[in-house]
Amino acid sequence: MSGHIPVMLQEIVTALAPHADGVYLDGTFGGGGYAAAILDAAPCVLWAIDRDPAAIARGASLAARFPGRLHLLQGEFGNMLALLAEAGVTALDGVVLDLGVSSFQIDDPARGFSFRSDGPLDMRMGNHGTTAADLVNSLPEKALADLLYEFGEERASRRIAHAIVAARAEAPVETTGRLASIIRSVLPPDRSGNHPATRSFQALRIQVNDELGEIERALEQAVQLLAPGGRLVVVSFHSLEDRIVKRFMGEAAGRAPGLSRHDPRGLAARPAAGFRLVTTKALRPSAAEIAVNPRARSARLRALERLHAAPMGAQRTTS
Repeated sequence: MSGHIPVMLQEIVTALAPHADGVYLDGTFGGGGYAAAILDAAPCVLWAIDRDPAAIARGASLAARFPGRLHLLQGEFGNMLALLAEAGVTALDGVVLDLGVSSFQIDDPARGFSFRSDGPLDMRMGNHGTTAADLVNSLPEKALADLLYEFGEERASRRIAHAIVAARAEAPVETTGRLASIIRSVLPPDRSGNHPATRSFQALRIQVNDELGEIERALEQAVQLLAPGGRLVVVSFHSLEDRIVKRFMGEAAGRAPGLSRHDPRGLAARPAAGFRLVTTKALRPSAAEIAVNPRARSARLRALERLHAAPMGAQRTTS
């Protein structure tokens, strides 16, 4: 899997705890690093989803290495219920989601995810839909500023949006290099050492791929698929993602924020939680891993386990 270093690989396998004859889902196949480790860890069956046709094509060699055990599905992980149902799978022993962008996508200038190499301003994880160039060249200035602020947590969003609108009046902004240059022209160097365009590129990528909506849909569907003892393991890479995962898992485990003592609803008994937190707080990559793979530095791993029986009618299908 040249070019792809799976983040927190050992921690993922430990949290998932794959066992013989188990059925698992890697919802973000990417370079196949997690998939290979899970299949090596136990004689189990793994289904893998990726919206990128290139990732599915790359996975053919790994599927050949594990005949009958690795099954690849092209689609969005936020649609896992339908994708798996079509394949006859209605229950799982575990689900893994790596919410980061694949290294294959970041490192390919033609995909338009990175400002480090000039390329078309695309940013689509799949091969259809609105591109980043579409957004940059069509959104009104206020809408563009709001997007950069909400999804990039960019405090200089208004200044950047104004500069983009002025630049596109001269010529459409169609490449990553030109967009990065526009942003750099109005922002001072970041004291953290990050490129000034980092947050804006993140915001556009999230919007193009509806990443936060995908995460929410995937979490809801994953817990519906988990059999008793099944685990959901998620690695996130920025605060917007981690906030969603932390809140979802906390609520599933009965750790929702308490009501005011003046609210009569607080007197009612809460239903028993159907899940428990495997990780009471997010796990972080080791210093040694970060030294080898700097892209791991922002990773956060959280895991949840189903305690109660799965919904009536759910049954495990292995192939």
